[in-house]
Amino acid sequence: MATVDAAIATFERNIEAQTGRSVDAWAAIAREQDLEKHGRIVAWLKAEHGLSHAHANHIAKRATAPPAAEAGEDPLKALFEGGKAGLRPIYDALAGTALAFGPDVEIAPKKANVSLRRARQFALIQPTTRTRLDLGLILKGREAAGRLEASGSFNAMFTHRVKLAVPVDIDAEVLAWLADAYAGAA
Repeated sequence: MATVDAAIATFERNIEAQTGRSVDAWAAIAREQDLEKHGRIVAWLKAEHGLSHAHANHIAKRATAPPAAEAGEDPLKALFEGGKAGLRPIYDALAGTALAFGPDVEIAPKKANVSLRRARQFALIQPTTRTRLDLGLILKGREAAGRLEASGSFNAMFTHRVKLAVPVDIDAEVLAWLADAYAGAA
């Protein structure tokens, strides 16, 4: 399975191949517009340059990123440092799988978790404890059973949660649930 960094690099090469400009060049152009907000940059790139939503979104994230993130700082570092470092391989496997679903997948690291989006959010990856990562999924109409738990108090935006402690917990069943959540976010 490809790493997240490799998938992002491929995505960025595809943007450059399709548009003739690198993501950094597009981000610089977007910054010159003084649009400031992510959504306005996305709308401008789509309307003025005909970029796809996925490409415009990726460029807008780069254009609005703090300078440290642009210089190569890993936005996931704070999520997976210290005692939670052992959970990073689980995250990498999930994110790599999601990116392989299609070029419309957006990975958005936040302070406490990482959102996976398509047209709308379909999953959430959260290092909940030092020994467990929770995968929140939106699977409307699916009954909770076994490892596929009702989300409960985990996060009201999601219908289900899967608790993952080691990379081998990501089996065919978990990957199928993730794929179903992605398909439902079209």
